[in-house]
Parts: sequence; C-alpha cells; structure tokens
Amino acid sequence: MGSFTELSEITEGKLVLKQSLLEALNLTETAAPRIAAAGAGGKTTTLKRLAAEYADTGKKPVVTTTTHMFKEDSPFFLENPSLEELLAVLDKEGCVFAGKKAENGKIKRLSADVLEAVLKLPNPVLIEADGAKMLPAKFPADHEPVFLPQTTHVLYVCGMDAPGRKIKEVCFRPELMAAFLKKSTEDILTPRDIAALLQSEQGGRKGVELGMHYAVILNKADTKERRDTALRIWEAMEMKGNMKVVVTAEAS
Repeated sequence: MGSFTELSEITEGKLVLKQSLLEALNLTETAAPRIAAAGAGGKTTTLKRLAAEYADTGKKPVVTTTTHMFKEDSPFFLENPSLEELLAVLDKEGCVFAGKKAENGKIKRLSADVLEAVLKLPNPVLIEADGAKMLPAKFPADHEPVFLPQTTHVLYVCGMDAPGRKIKEVCFRPELMAAFLKKSTEDILTPRDIAALLQSEQGGRKGVELGMHYAVILNKADTKERRDTALRIWEAMEMKGNMKVVVTAEAS
C-alpha cells in the first residue's frame, strides 16, 4: 500500500523525523477516527500509508470516498459491496477499500445503508473527500470538499512539486486559485501563496468545523530543495504555532 521514503513533522521551524504517520498526526491513541483527506498531490498515497499503518497494528481500517477514487486490481478493493462482503474482506485482509462502481475505473460513494453501517463500526474509517485530476494543488469549488458530519480529522494535502511553477500548470481550478491569491493564472505559485491557501477557510480549511482536527501534509518533498520549500511555507504561516504540518517524500 502507500509508501513514503521519509516522514517528518515541522516543529519550531525544523524537520523532526517521525517513525509513522500515526505518530506524526497524534493518532496512535485514537481508536476509531473518521479521517478525511482533501486537497491535491497525494491524498490516496497518504490514506494508503495510514491504512497500512493501521493494518499493522491490527485495527483493520476501511478506506472509502465521498467523491471518486481509482480502483486497483487488488483483493483489498471492492465495488458495490454489501456490508457482509465488506466485513468479510476486512476480516480476511485486515483492510478494505470500498465504493460503488463509477466510470473510468473509479469507485464512488458507498450506498447510503452500507456507508451508515461502516460509520458505526469500531474501526478507523479513511475517506478521500476531494478530487484534483492528478495535479499537485487545488482551490475548492463551492461544492468541495465533501466531508461527512462524522469526520473527526481533516488532512489537507499539497504536492511540493507545485511551488515555483505557473498556477495554470499545477492547480486544479486555476482560475479560482488565481482569484483567491489576486494573481493571474500565468503567475508563479509561491510558498507564501501555499501558506495562505493552507490557512484559509476558503481554501484548505474550507468545511473544517469546530471539533475537527486539522493537519497539513506537504507531500512529494523528495529533494532538499522541496524540503526547504516546505519549511518556507511553514515560516510564511501566521498560524504556524497552532497548525500541525507533516512533510512526506514519496517512494520512487
């Protein structure tokens, strides 16, 4: 499942290595969270890593979506499952990815009865709640992201291959991003721009309600330059003392 070559938390302006995403996000003692991933540039990778870590601890996570997620040819992935089928795979494999069949090799939101039953399970539930068409950054439209009311944690993901490139090249919904930043889609996306996005209730924090834990995942920090960029983003945040920021590098 999901793999990172390196995983750190930014603490007082420094990258502090962590052994697991569960540790970095303070989730080791949380029994049955409902974790939603939004943003762009590594949501599925992040959820797959979390699922693998949960499975290793025996907590048997369910991974699903409120929008769309690519289906993989794997015993972990189920299309249109009944609750009984879902639970059987969960028990056998220690993890399950499930949704209704959608077009273009994707799955979408589970049927209402199965989703309701899943959310009552004493297991972690991991939810892909946003789409970005494989781009590393995005600005949400009015209907995005799609968080369930049961959500306890929101992870906002952004790819570190976005800063330093034109907004139109790296952003899903580039016109909305440009309008938010008061820029043109031809302008370069800067670390300060990313910091503004991550802190905004129009951007990264959109839909994050009182009581939901919010954290940022700066993914694809695969080079020293990108890790330095992640630190510049943190430095530009007005809320940096009160916002958890995790930096990850994807396995090659």
